[in-house]
Amino acid sequence: MICDYDLFVIGAGSGGVRAARLAAASGARVAVAEEHRVGGTCVIRGCVPKKLLVYASEFSRAFRESEGFGWRVTGASFDWKTLIANKDREIDRLNGLYIKNLRAAGAEIIDSRAVLEDAHTVRLLADGRRATAARILVAAGARPFVDETCLGHELGVTSIEAFHLERLPEHVVIAGGGYIAVEFAGVFRGLGSHVTLVYRGDEILRGFDSEIAARARAEMERSGIRVIRKAVFTRIEDAGGGGRRVLLSTGETLESDLVFWAVGRRPNTEGLGLEKAGVALRPDGAVAVDPWSKTSVDHIHAVGDVTGRIALTPIAIREGAAYFETAFRNNPTRVDYENVPTAVFSQPPIGTVGLTEAQARARAAKVDIYRADFRPMKHSLSGSAERMLMKLVVDGDSDRVLGVHIIGEDAPEMIQCLAIAVKMGVTKRQFDETIALHPTAAEELVLMREKCA
Repeated sequence: MICDYDLFVIGAGSGGVRAARLAAASGARVAVAEEHRVGGTCVIRGCVPKKLLVYASEFSRAFRESEGFGWRVTGASFDWKTLIANKDREIDRLNGLYIKNLRAAGAEIIDSRAVLEDAHTVRLLADGRRATAARILVAAGARPFVDETCLGHELGVTSIEAFHLERLPEHVVIAGGGYIAVEFAGVFRGLGSHVTLVYRGDEILRGFDSEIAARARAEMERSGIRVIRKAVFTRIEDAGGGGRRVLLSTGETLESDLVFWAVGRRPNTEGLGLEKAGVALRPDGAVAVDPWSKTSVDHIHAVGDVTGRIALTPIAIREGAAYFETAFRNNPTRVDYENVPTAVFSQPPIGTVGLTEAQARARAAKVDIYRADFRPMKHSLSGSAERMLMKLVVDGDSDRVLGVHIIGEDAPEMIQCLAIAVKMGVTKRQFDETIALHPTAAEELVLMREKCA
């Protein structure tokens, strides 16, 4: 079969762009269809703009803490529109770079939604034309989930709209307890909003080490964020004048200027025509793939959030590269999902890699826990009561470090480096034999000697 393209990629996010660039640079005829903007969730409406907002929100605390070091900050003010305009300018720059790099590699960019008509044909909705491809890569990402069983759910916004609000809301109510909910709660609070976070579970940040999650909640509450657990939204009402009224399952009513849905994300598979191509889906709507990202159709693969595996940008990028190696270089390559480092850019931030204590106890016969809980040197003058928590999870038989969990300033930066050691099988003894770097918070990682459990 003679096709228009060797590879057709649906979605120009992190995974799709990486695969498309590598394939095009190798000489393949590649097209990438994107219905929104090149760059995907991370660059356009996710990690990057979120981190910029986090940076902005941290200045208020820095101004307060600087007084303990002799600074006098007077007349400081914040302008939401300036922040959003500058953020948009940076996103435009990155979007342009993605487009430039794709084209430089030889890939064709198609500004359209693409849907499958059969196993080798895609239809472009922008102009109705059809294109055929020898191989198809589905990299359509995911979208925020909104609980449509909640009456008035449409009165809330998601992370997509939150990046483009016309003004900073005075009162914010957030539904959810994961990455996005916790991070945006810190952003809005740091910028001066009154924030209430409502979560259905016993503790926020499900899946993280329980001590780290509890500390994160405690720090949020100390900053002035109200956290309501074991509750969900039952109704959202228009209170007039732009206000919102949120009714909870507990019977409580909350007044707000902004209601924010952050209750998870769902794979973007609806309406892609996957069933026409014979591509199987999992019960949650994600594309079912094997360890090499192959779907139920041999020449159709899928990478990134659309597969429902680990929803992290670096994972999507690694999957895109592995797909290229497998499909175009005859070098079957699998992504290793063990010991993937991750961070929550909460305030203070969290960095973690490896097994939680609970996971380790479920897998290992003997588990040793080492913990350092201290007030960082910086806060001896800043006046902040914030504490740092570091936790090592160790296999008691082999001495191998199974997990490292940190909450405190620069935790994500530490974890990126520590992830290398954990990936290589570092032992607690090797931590102990490493000379401390003083004075730093990170030195506590190699000074823990007493087992806590």
